Amino acid sequence: MTSTESAAPAATGAPRAARSNGQWKIDGQTPLNGNEAWKAEGGGLEVRERIENIYAAGGFDSIDPTDLHGRFRWWGLYTQRRQGIDGGKTATLEPHELEDSYFMLRVRIDGGALTTRQLRVIGEISRDFGRDTADLTDRQNIQLHWVEIESMPEIWRRLEEVGLQTTEACGDVPRVILGSPVAGIAKDELIDPTPVIEEITRRYIGDPEYANLPRKFKTAITGHPSLDVVHEINDVAFVGVEHPELGIGYDLWVGGALSTTPRLGERLGVFVREDQVADVWCGVVAIFRDYGYRRLRNKARLKFLLAEWGTEKFRRVLEDEYLGFDLPDGPGAPRPTTPGDHVGVHEQRDGRFYVGAAPVVGRSSGTRLIALAELIEAHGSQRLRTTPHQKLVILDIAADRVDSLVAGLEPLGLSATPSPFRRSTIACTGLEFCKLAIVDTKDTATAAIASLEARLADVTLPAPISLHVNGCPNSCARIQTADIGLKGQLLPDGNGGQEPGFQVHLGGGLASETRDEAGLGRTVRGLKVSAATLPDYVERVTRRFLADRSEGQSFAEWAHQADEEAIQ
Repeated sequence: MTSTESAAPAATGAPRAARSNGQWKIDGQTPLNGNEAWKAEGGGLEVRERIENIYAAGGFDSIDPTDLHGRFRWWGLYTQRRQGIDGGKTATLEPHELEDSYFMLRVRIDGGALTTRQLRVIGEISRDFGRDTADLTDRQNIQLHWVEIESMPEIWRRLEEVGLQTTEACGDVPRVILGSPVAGIAKDELIDPTPVIEEITRRYIGDPEYANLPRKFKTAITGHPSLDVVHEINDVAFVGVEHPELGIGYDLWVGGALSTTPRLGERLGVFVREDQVADVWCGVVAIFRDYGYRRLRNKARLKFLLAEWGTEKFRRVLEDEYLGFDLPDGPGAPRPTTPGDHVGVHEQRDGRFYVGAAPVVGRSSGTRLIALAELIEAHGSQRLRTTPHQKLVILDIAADRVDSLVAGLEPLGLSATPSPFRRSTIACTGLEFCKLAIVDTKDTATAAIASLEARLADVTLPAPISLHVNGCPNSCARIQTADIGLKGQLLPDGNGGQEPGFQVHLGGGLASETRDEAGLGRTVRGLKVSAATLPDYVERVTRRFLADRSEGQSFAEWAHQADEEAIQ
């Protein structure tokens, strides 16, 4: 291996065929590991009754360990990290030693669609039961922390009263469906994905037939030409396209995922009509359920099956075994011409406006969410959307109310005119709450943004440079598809100890207005930066890029071509 290399799709080579992979349709359903055994004994959906009738009354100590560490995820509940445990102990302590008696709760928001009433209820739950915590995720969910099991019946009652749920927000299930934040209102939208997102959610979420998959399953659907749902890194994605003969429908992608063995999704080359999307989605999920690898969890994502089968076989199995009809060949989507984060002020198709605003790395609070709901309603709207980029989009604002709204967002920690680094930086939960994390992310990224805004105030970037900060190797913050991706690890501090830092990935990205197609970042062996010197590094490499780049060259293009000396 060379000292510089890019992560490649082939990194997820198929497991050896000679050994059983636990594929239900091939090997039968005998469980091959402990995780599969407890799922066979009792599914995750059934645990809600025990939470409401037993655990909420008995408290944390009454919870069965298998429910706690397994089935609870089907209802959006993870134990959070015990405070004060440093990153050096993440890999050495047992789960029960790392965890606290409090939970992270993930509220599922399919398509990112919220009403102000729903937003207010989430904010009130955060305030009343979650110590006023609220994080916008890059999966369009909102996560709360410090939740106690005793509070869950009341939390579910409040959420479901306004049409929200935590069903299958985590676990080996079809998780939240990413949808275009400007669905149904953008002037340049090809097709509104809202009806198919609602149909999939109504028909399949909470159905036991699709609630025992080999691992998690991620979906993205957009009809907007900005390709605003990171479709290349989802297990299945539908992207709006116009067929020259069949009209407007969707292009089908399968097999994308990152984590420690990244693989970009691939087009099957088919055209899917709007009325076929839910059935095709179900077919892909069922393939994963029936043929996905269940023996080893680190080989259990759909991307590994696709690596073995290839797109031709995958398409054939989908059509012959699960759909019962052939899908016509179809075109791919053209390169986007506008950013997919929707930050700023934009006119809707009805003459009103939507306003995209950036918090700092997705961080908010229940109090701020309540105040945001009031601000939006005071400006004549009742709708907003979360985004796959840890942003918010407020819909339906009259032209003469836009400036007032934009001004009102600032005290709530939201900016419609953010700096390039505030706009393009995302961070996972990190050491603060996550049991897998090695380093802090949210505070580190927040401090870096503030420092970079001051350090680089004198320069004009041709486009924002995305900075993705992850607390461990699992890539919840999509480090391999960022201009600068940072994978958390502990580094020698020069005094015989360790300090928090990051391995650097450079030049990754998804299809956007600055690149034709997705590509994974470049890693350079030994290129690591400490958390303390992160702003120094980003400033240095940014200035070198601006000095060395050729006309029209993006940061990603430069980063892949630059000498190692230039990117150190």
